[in-house]
Amino acid sequence: MFITLDNNHKFYELFERGVQKGLLYHIFFWVIFFLFLLVNRDESISLGSDMANKFLRVLFYISIVYINLYYLFPTYLKTNKLFTYLTLLILLVVVATPIEVLLHYWLFKSGTNELSEVFTFKNNSSFFLGSFFVGFSSSIYKIINDWMEHQRERMDLQRQNLTSELKFLKTQINPHFFFNTLNSLYALTLKKSDKAPEIVLKLSEMMRYMLYESNERNIALTQEINYMKNYLELEKIRHGDNFKMDMNISGSPSGHKIAPLLFIPFLENSFKHGIDHALKSGYVNINLDIKEKSLHIKVTNSLPTNEVSLKVQNKKIGGIGLTNVRRRLNILYPKRHKLEIEKNDKEFMVSLSLQLNKQFNKLH
Repeated sequence: MFITLDNNHKFYELFERGVQKGLLYHIFFWVIFFLFLLVNRDESISLGSDMANKFLRVLFYISIVYINLYYLFPTYLKTNKLFTYLTLLILLVVVATPIEVLLHYWLFKSGTNELSEVFTFKNNSSFFLGSFFVGFSSSIYKIINDWMEHQRERMDLQRQNLTSELKFLKTQINPHFFFNTLNSLYALTLKKSDKAPEIVLKLSEMMRYMLYESNERNIALTQEINYMKNYLELEKIRHGDNFKMDMNISGSPSGHKIAPLLFIPFLENSFKHGIDHALKSGYVNINLDIKEKSLHIKVTNSLPTNEVSLKVQNKKIGGIGLTNVRRRLNILYPKRHKLEIEKNDKEFMVSLSLQLNKQFNKLH
C-alpha cells in the first residue's frame, strides 16, 4: 500500500488503483504471450522442460522490453536520437543473446549438445531476431499509445474549452430586459397596481429557470416555450396596448428536448432593436412549428420608422446575442440547423430550423 496523507487520501487511492490496474494489464499480457509461445510445442523435449524453456525466454523478453520502455525509449527515441536509440537497442540484444543461449544450454540441453554446437549462427540469429523484434515492437506500441493518449488529451481539452465557451455564451443573456422589467415593477408598485404581484411571480419563474433549470444539458421544449411566454407577458405589461405581440405554436412540444435558452436572444433582439425604439406602434410575431423530428421558429419584428430611431436602424442589428446563438448552434447542432436572418426597411426576421432526431451533443 502507498503512504497516504489525510488531505490527499482520495488522490493516492486513485493513483494506487491506477498503478495496480496497469500492473495487472502487463501481467495479463505476458501470461497470454507465454501461452502463445507454448502453442509451438517442442516435441523433442518434455512438456515441463518446454514450459521452463519458454518461461526463460519470456523473462529475457520482459527484461529487454522494460529496459527499452523505461530507459532507451524516453532517453533517446523520444528525443529524436533515432540512430543512437537503434544502436543501443541492438547492443542490448547483442549482449542479452549469448547470455540467454548459455542459460538455455546449461539448464535444458546439457549433455545433449556441445557448447560449440549451441553457439551456431542459426541458434544465435533466432534468439537475436526474436529479442530485437519484441524490443522494437514495444517501441512501436509505445509510440501508438502515446499518440492515442495525446489525441485523448487534446480532445478532452477541446471538449473542456467548448464546455466553458458554452457556459459563457449561455450566461450572455442580455440584462437589459431584467433592468427594464424591474423599472416597470417599481413604477407599478408606486401606483399600487394589481399587476405588480403578477410581474414578481413571472420574473421569479424566469430567474429560477435561468439560474437552475437551464444548467441541464438539455431541457424540455415545453420549459423553453413557457419561458418565452413569460417573457412576452412581461413585455406586454411594460409596453402597454400600443404594441402587438403574438406567439403561435403548431404541433406538440411534449416529448421534445432542446438546448436551454436557445430562442431567448431572438426575443431580446426583437425588443431591444425594434419595439423599444418605436414611439407609437409595432409588432413582434413568433411562429413555432413543431414536427416529430424537427422544429422551425420564425421571429419577426417591426423596425422603428421615426427620425429619432434612424440611427438605431443604421447600426448593426443583432449584436452579441445573435452572434452567441450562431456559435452555440455550431457547437450543439453541427450540420443539423439552418439559421437565416433578413432585414428590410420595415422589419427584421430571424428563422431557425433544427433537426431533433439525434442525441444532444455531450459538450453541453
